[in-house]
Amino acid sequence: MPDLSRRDTAARELMDAADADRVALERTYERFRLVNPVVGGWRRIYRRRIRPRVLAGDVRILDIGSGGGDVTRRLARWARRDASRVVVTALDADSRATAWAERQGGPAEVEYRTGTTGELVAAGERFDVVVSNHLLHHLDSVPELLRETEALLDPAGVAVHVDIARSPRAYALFDALTRPFQSTLLSGSFIRADGLTSIRRSYTVAELAELAPPGWAAESTTPCRALLIRRGERG
Repeated sequence: MPDLSRRDTAARELMDAADADRVALERTYERFRLVNPVVGGWRRIYRRRIRPRVLAGDVRILDIGSGGGDVTRRLARWARRDASRVVVTALDADSRATAWAERQGGPAEVEYRTGTTGELVAAGERFDVVVSNHLLHHLDSVPELLRETEALLDPAGVAVHVDIARSPRAYALFDALTRPFQSTLLSGSFIRADGLTSIRRSYTVAELAELAPPGWAAESTTPCRALLIRRGERG
């Protein structure tokens, strides 16, 4: 068990490397569609946090750091059942992720874009819902992301950033749950190695609460998740 009393900011995930093996990288994106429903809790988050805004009418959703787009596509399917018109933007700074995600097809409501939140802010874009999945621990500055999220969020919107909550329990659970599959389901992907690194790099809920500006709330949820939530001025 590594020392988890503080973030290991020196640790780097294999999939983030510019020269990451392309086959392993794309297998990682593909396997995320199986892993994220188990550990992400997005169905519950959608019902409790996002669906009330979706039910209010037409909705634009932004998924920041969308990777292979599996969470984006699920959000689009759920939202189109609840709203008269839905547009979901999958945004990732890595063109490799965008290219792979686009090849997967999916709901017509999803558009894939390579870029950054700063570029969207500069373009004056606005969204009713802004989300991210397992993005916070990758960042050099969480407050910068939150400021840009606020600039992108409609006054009546909602933002939900979801990540792993660092703890010995989270590390032990992920280690135990993935170990039996490292030579089968997860073989040839970065998921097990990068998952353990992610936990070492991730924040505790208390740490996120300290980083969050006024208007944001840091909460914990199962399994071992940390949420940063903001409701718009009229949300």
